[in-house]
Amino acid sequence: MPNKILVIDDSGVIRKTVKDMLPAGKFEIVEAKDGVEGLNLAKKERPNWIMLDFILPKMSGWDVYQELEKQPELRKIPLVVMSGRKEEVTSKIPDASFKFIEFLVKPFDQKQLMAALKSSMEKVKLRPAPPPGKEPAPPAPPKDEDGAASAGEIQALKQQIAKLNAEVEALKKQQAQIMTFIKQKLK
Repeated sequence: MPNKILVIDDSGVIRKTVKDMLPAGKFEIVEAKDGVEGLNLAKKERPNWIMLDFILPKMSGWDVYQELEKQPELRKIPLVVMSGRKEEVTSKIPDASFKFIEFLVKPFDQKQLMAALKSSMEKVKLRPAPPPGKEPAPPAPPKDEDGAASAGEIQALKQQIAKLNAEVEALKKQQAQIMTFIKQKLK
């Protein structure tokens, strides 16, 4: 029976890349495109690994991480947190937690992916069991008095929007170049 990996990432490209990088037949990939779907699949599927993007729609990777931490059966699953912005992840997840989870910087190659999966499997074994009846509560991100997002979270979202806008512009430019090339070939 193949090992099951839950890949929680809003990018179809990343989900496909992970799938393509893993040896065929040895892994079953379960995909989630947002945090809510990912958390539900983690509970339902009980994968052998979870790969978690940190910036997700509907429920952030930070919120998914906190929910995974609250549930002893899910804390036992090796976790690989993925992001292109390590400083954002390390600003929310306590340094001590990286003894038990793996971090993978995007973009990554097959060797880095396999090393992260292996390392996460070793790290999860080091995780102490929570005392009976008491589950740890990771620190909450700063919020203002009415529960709204903190200035840091808003800034991170603005940066993500700017990055996406730049990607859209780059894709438009590529599309224009392709159309010009095709028109030249058709002449």
